[in-house]
Amino acid sequence: MTKSSSQQRAGHSSQSARPAVGFNRWLLLSLILVVMAVAAVFGLRAYHLNTYTIPSASMLPGLQIGDRIEIDPDAYQETDPQHGDVVVFDGAGSFTPYESETTAKRVRDAALGLVGITPQQNAVVKRIIGIEGDTVECCDEAGRLVVNGDAVEEPYLAEPVRPASSSPFKVEVPQNRVFLLGDNRYDSIDSRSLFGAPGGGMIQMDKIYGPVKAIR
Repeated sequence: MTKSSSQQRAGHSSQSARPAVGFNRWLLLSLILVVMAVAAVFGLRAYHLNTYTIPSASMLPGLQIGDRIEIDPDAYQETDPQHGDVVVFDGAGSFTPYESETTAKRVRDAALGLVGITPQQNAVVKRIIGIEGDTVECCDEAGRLVVNGDAVEEPYLAEPVRPASSSPFKVEVPQNRVFLLGDNRYDSIDSRSLFGAPGGGMIQMDKIYGPVKAIR
């Protein structure tokens, strides 16, 4: 009788252990899935925030319409933007017009914002020609831009045989701002187009997302 009772108790103990093992496996699987989901979200966020598609011909021939470019968002943490850098920046309020938002767009952006990947609708790409303190003018007798009295050679221009700008100008770049132009000077809305606007077409440096580091 005692032996039978022991066997029964052992049997009950074995059966009660099985759900615990199953629960632990389920918990481990859930943890792995959560980690994978978090990694996927951060990977998607990093990719989404750092890559852009070229929508226009303003940076020809270097950047073609439809090119995917990648920026370095940390490039200006320890150094300032330099002459010749091709950068992506926030053009809201200057380079891009006000865009009314539909309900669907607001819902979509809010959903993406929950995981930190709200689309940057006002991103613009141009080349830095002048930095704070510079005097930029167009043009010398050879049709070249002049920065601080020195002519600038620009082999990246779409039409290097033409003057570097379709209209003459002379500007001084204020503190904490940059003067930007498109490489396709005769088909580009850039700092020249905004001389009469607030800021005079100069973009604040803290609006720069980063320099282009790769074309995909």
